[in-house]
Amino acid sequence: MKMLRKNLVIVYETVAPIAGLMLLLSCLALAQQGKSGSGKSDLTGRYEGTAKNKAEDVITVTLELTEKESALSGMIRSSHGDFPVTGGSHKGDAVTIEFDAGSQGTISLHLSEDKLVGTWSAGDDGGPIDVKKAGAQEEAPKGKS
Repeated sequence: MKMLRKNLVIVYETVAPIAGLMLLLSCLALAQQGKSGSGKSDLTGRYEGTAKNKAEDVITVTLELTEKESALSGMIRSSHGDFPVTGGSHKGDAVTIEFDAGSQGTISLHLSEDKLVGTWSAGDDGGPIDVKKAGAQEEAPKGKS
């Protein structure tokens, strides 16, 4: 009986620190996962700017985007018409938007702070696009009162 008790104490003394370490590592991993998820910028909002087509026409563009679990939906409003967003994704600073312009259209963008910059294509047309989140203003210098 003494031997069994001694063996149980040895097992407990060996397993308890390992179990505690595993619990600590699990908690740290969950905390880190929460940080990385909340650090990612949500694209939901209204973006305004311009695009150009192959003819170099300047096109006013408004992207009305909703992001849910890295998937995109919404509407593209432009001086050439309105187009529903049919899909898209947001991974890191890479953004892809798919839209219906009578044929499949695609916008490939790079996210930098409150700006989306990249290229668009639909059918045999396309060009650069540059939009900024509406309401995002550069902070003006404050004067003394």
